[in-house]
Amino acid sequence: MDPIELNIFVSRLEAVCDEMGAVLRNAAFSPNIRDRLDFSCAVFDAVGELCAQAAHIPVHLGSMAFAMQGIVSRIEWHPGDMVVLNDPFLGGTHLPDVTLIAPLFFAGRLTAFLVNRAHHADIGASSPGSMPISSRLDEEGRVIPPGKLVRRGEMDQAFLHQLTADNRNPAESAGDFAAQISANRSGLDRLERLVEEWGAGQFQQGLEALNDYGERLARATLSRIPDAEYSFSDLMDDDGQGTYDIPIQVRLNICQGDVMVDFAGTADQVPGNINCPLSVAAAAVFYVFRCLMPPQAPACAGLFRPIRLQAPEGCLLNARRPAAVAAGNVETSTRVVDVILGALKDVLPDEIPAASHGSMNNLAMGSTGSKPWDYYETVGGGMGAGAVGPGLSAVQTHMTNTLNTPIEVVETRFPLRIWRYAVRKGSGGVAKHCGGDGLIREFEFLDTAQVSLLTERRTHQPWGINQGSSGMAGSNLLDESPLPGKCSLQIRQGQRLRIKTPGGGGWNSPR
Repeated sequence: MDPIELNIFVSRLEAVCDEMGAVLRNAAFSPNIRDRLDFSCAVFDAVGELCAQAAHIPVHLGSMAFAMQGIVSRIEWHPGDMVVLNDPFLGGTHLPDVTLIAPLFFAGRLTAFLVNRAHHADIGASSPGSMPISSRLDEEGRVIPPGKLVRRGEMDQAFLHQLTADNRNPAESAGDFAAQISANRSGLDRLERLVEEWGAGQFQQGLEALNDYGERLARATLSRIPDAEYSFSDLMDDDGQGTYDIPIQVRLNICQGDVMVDFAGTADQVPGNINCPLSVAAAAVFYVFRCLMPPQAPACAGLFRPIRLQAPEGCLLNARRPAAVAAGNVETSTRVVDVILGALKDVLPDEIPAASHGSMNNLAMGSTGSKPWDYYETVGGGMGAGAVGPGLSAVQTHMTNTLNTPIEVVETRFPLRIWRYAVRKGSGGVAKHCGGDGLIREFEFLDTAQVSLLTERRTHQPWGINQGSSGMAGSNLLDESPLPGKCSLQIRQGQRLRIKTPGGGGWNSPR
């Protein structure tokens, strides 16, 4: 396959993922999927190796790439099947992220898989938004082991009822599952046409050429890093259960285009929910090295062949069941990015930025009153500055890629009023290139509600580079009274919650 044919092949695979995402967004019921775009779509080959993905959520896609082979090998597949799961210890991330996998059979042979993963704001946790201050996995909602939601083309209505019956809005939840099924069916249709046009043999040759090309690009990128060992460590603020200043430590061993990422020295798993399954740590590792590669690098299994990682079993980044993991996916993954970037900042000074705001600033809320509702969102912050210029302000960074929920949607769907939504001026690190500023988002509650906050960088500021100042730490306030970074509380009608997110670190001395 010549370079032009390969480029066309890659583009058509990516277009399948893009169309799946468009179908999922347009068919979804919940603002979390339809407005925030908290979902991801990808194509995998017959053994579960990544072939293509849309530019969706890095933590979703990297964890799927790491774990899909183990998932698909467990199932006896038939045409028309779709398997649903969310178990973090079987390749998931956290319970709200529900994965739906559909096999493509061509000429009677298993040829590929179409996969989407979407965040369900209600997955059956006792607290609204299904992001509780938890200490065990079963407190975080419904654990879905791999099971067939669609069998040979027919929806298992009893299974769907089991998944949604206890939710606060079962009709909305069922609608989101239907949207995920529709997205996979769209992908199956488009990919089958592609395989039919190319022929099964040429399609397989295209996948092999794709992965070989990805591996060459990856090795060329990694070979620019001098062979040596690089290390860095950083701290998580706390776990919400009384453990503070929790270290994450990494050593990168670079040798002739190969890299070993070793997290020995990282804290043991903690009572709170900032623990990670290894697939989430892998997603953060893959993300950083993908950012170093050229823009044309295809998202495929070959791109990650030179990268290996290990973390001691039972540590924060390779937790044992039944550890709580709700915030590991959203908070700890961002700190893993920081430590990988920190390890490389001195050897790649023109490419590595300062630390970004380092939190997805998770806010889950709702009520179990006469009109039950639940809502979840993440809030952006400041991006770290780099050699090319200042950091962006008021954006999502690194492991998430979602939008904000428009104020109009929030205020029409939920008993909430947004009093303030503004850039947090001066929160970025002062430097030659200043860090980006964070955000201020202030809610007034028009009814009583239960709220859970899972936020980071409230104690340890995002670091700067080359004497650039650190970004300002974030803060959470209820009627001007400070709140912990991780907490659950009952809020009365008329009270106001203000989230002030961290700024990014600065780059180089202001002088």
